[in-house]
Amino acid sequence: MPKLNPHRPFVPNPEMVARRPDLSGNDINGLGEEKVRRPEVVFWAPNPDDIAYGDVQKWFYTTQPDSAVMREERAKRQLVLDAVLPAVNSVVIEHSEEDWTTLLDQFVETGDCEMVGVTALRDEWVFEGHEVSFLNVIILGVQHDYDEIKYAPDFRAGIEVVRQYGRAAAASKKITGWLREQGWDAEAATGPMAGKILMIPPALECGFGELGKHGSLINPEFGSSFRLSAVLTDAPFKPTQKRVFGIDDFCSKCRICEDACPPIAIDPDKKKVRGEERWYVDFDKCIPYFTENSGCAICIAECPWSRPGVGFNLAAKLAKRAAREVG
Repeated sequence: MPKLNPHRPFVPNPEMVARRPDLSGNDINGLGEEKVRRPEVVFWAPNPDDIAYGDVQKWFYTTQPDSAVMREERAKRQLVLDAVLPAVNSVVIEHSEEDWTTLLDQFVETGDCEMVGVTALRDEWVFEGHEVSFLNVIILGVQHDYDEIKYAPDFRAGIEVVRQYGRAAAASKKITGWLREQGWDAEAATGPMAGKILMIPPALECGFGELGKHGSLINPEFGSSFRLSAVLTDAPFKPTQKRVFGIDDFCSKCRICEDACPPIAIDPDKKKVRGEERWYVDFDKCIPYFTENSGCAICIAECPWSRPGVGFNLAAKLAKRAAREVG
């Protein structure tokens, strides 16, 4: 028996509803489409006027309380984004593919990020309207403070999200600068604003975890309680390996995020999205609550994998179960 959801029933704010376009966000995302294609920006456009849901995106900022802490975190992040990167060194430093990938570990050791991986860039990850000539994408993950994100959908959790996007941006800019100093061109990709590429698909490919029913990544150590950034580059990295932990099967049997979602936007079954069968969150149901409640994040806070110390135990149990089934 699921616990009573204090956020239901949810009725969208009429002001938000008035700003919604006639076009479904699910259609923009490619829900039900059989063919693989590039994604389109549905939300978090650098210029809201460029997208159908631009007025909704603008309205998001009007719903938030006046907060000195939030202003400070956004200002800190903006300083990172505005920082000028070094020019590409004319002297190219050569390493083996394996050594290049190993060298990325230094940024975890120094605390710039908690996860790092790399994979070859694919065209279907590039947003429509953009061209990317780089061959590889480095993905970075920074962990939320669970004692802050657990308050979702309270504004306190929204501040934590912005704080970690700032950390993710700083890590991306630092690695981008490091590569350029080594003589390799590189470009930072940060969030939450949409850039040139999707980040979750390459994060899956480089071994960060599996896609959860709530549409976010689940990692055995950090659950869904982390944010992503990326670096595009031609530096010759050896790809880190995609990994399977049994999370997908776990999600098929778990209903915690479904029951926790105020607008009932998380579907119990996978959907076909731009030619791929996968978990999908209904954008049209999600976005009203998301915009009214500081970006929500209830699903990642409630996910059992996100609770500190839980993920590795779950992964171990799933591995033992899989071994018994094979044996």
